[in-house]
Amino acid sequence: MGGRLELGVGLEIGPNVVIGDRVRLGDRVSIGANVVIGDDVHLGDGVVVDPGAVIGKTPRLGPFSRYADVKAGAVTIGDGAAVCTHAVIFVDVVIGAESVAGEHSVIREGTRIGEQSVLGRASATAPRVHIGDRVRIQSGSGFAAGSIVEDDVFVGPGLISLEDDTAGRLEGSALGLRGVTLRRACRIGGGVTLLPGVSIGREAMVAAGSLVRSDVAAQALVMGRPARVVRELLPTVVESA
Repeated sequence: MGGRLELGVGLEIGPNVVIGDRVRLGDRVSIGANVVIGDDVHLGDGVVVDPGAVIGKTPRLGPFSRYADVKAGAVTIGDGAAVCTHAVIFVDVVIGAESVAGEHSVIREGTRIGEQSVLGRASATAPRVHIGDRVRIQSGSGFAAGSIVEDDVFVGPGLISLEDDTAGRLEGSALGLRGVTLRRACRIGGGVTLLPGVSIGREAMVAAGSLVRSDVAAQALVMGRPARVVRELLPTVVESA
């Protein structure tokens, strides 16, 4: 264990756990075996970390990485959240209260996840992804750098979101890397592909297996490859007072 370690009450720590410097562990935190916790990590009250997870990993970037501008920072995991077996959470990540990072999920640096959201098994975020509250993301889904996922969104398994229109030849292109935007309470079926910069409107629905090349209007149902509008949906979200 490293220096400047702050421990709450009721702490449970399994064998072979490595803890870095400037780490704060809240009350009733449970950490399984073979977990690695890096520097500047704060785990709130009641956080559960399953065996084999890594929290606060420093990125190892290739010589041509487009993510080199992402800065190091602390990791904060809110009260009652869970980090499942073999999840990897990089530096400068915030995960809200009662959210879940599923088994083998990867959360890259600069990502923010709200409260009561679930990132499913083997799902991943590239750097600087923002995910809201009460979001449900199923297994094996991936989010391009800079993507925005608003509150109450549902994403089926196997989402592919792309960020580079040039397929790695950004030199001379004015586009740059462009994440996708999923507006509040939209629903994405399984096996969907979203091209760079696409926006899915509020309460819209993208049918399973669709390829979305352009923005989808609010409350529209789209399907196909490429996706086309089938009909308009009725609003279902009730605004809070």
